[in-house]
Amino acid sequence: MADTILKVDNINVYYGNIHAVKGVSFTVNEGEIVTLIGANGAGKSSTLRAIAGLVKPSGGSIEFNGESITGLDPTSIVTKGITLVPEGRKIFPDLTVVENLKIGAYLRNDDLTDDLNWVYDLFPRLKERSWQEGGTLSGGEQQRVALARAILKDAPIVVLDEATAFADPDNEAKVQAAFAQLAKGKTVLMIAHRLSTVANADCIYVVRDGQIVESGTKDALCAQNGLFARMWQDYQASVQWKVA
Repeated sequence: MADTILKVDNINVYYGNIHAVKGVSFTVNEGEIVTLIGANGAGKSSTLRAIAGLVKPSGGSIEFNGESITGLDPTSIVTKGITLVPEGRKIFPDLTVVENLKIGAYLRNDDLTDDLNWVYDLFPRLKERSWQEGGTLSGGEQQRVALARAILKDAPIVVLDEATAFADPDNEAKVQAAFAQLAKGKTVLMIAHRLSTVANADCIYVVRDGQIVESGTKDALCAQNGLFARMWQDYQASVQWKVA
């Protein structure tokens, strides 16, 4: 049985009088892909921000490898081994693709040639544009750079806030396939709005009004015929409509 690498226990997050996260608890085992889904404003991003040290929980605890990281600053969180890829195209616009990718390994001193070639095999278009400035890339290409850079940090946990947010439907499958390769051997905690992104997750947590209301694999949640099942049915219907 895999060891628990991350434990979130009864955390609460407030923004003034707004109670964004209400007693959320869950665990992530080593090597798992775990997903939070829910409507905008449900509390998903606030939960990830608390884990990444960007907001301080007003209650509860967060443990990484059995050690409390509750309330640590973002730099300390990164040093511990948790890398956050926030929503949006967060790369350095004035640096080239290869320079952006190398920043992902700023804590490593080994030769990156093999790792960069590996990334280019997954994202051939990035190789073509390796010496192009990041700010001149398309949104989807910038997102791939950000994703690859996070993986190259070689952190034990990669936290993704909507990994396919800027991918159009045609590129979404490509990004997901490449991500599956990049994330092999990693522990991944991610937010997703497109349900196709979560289909193969080891555990899905459904968040509503700041609380986790359902959890399980895609098949298990569909069998429960609850909130996720209705979301999945709506998603399937929309896909079929687009195909038709």
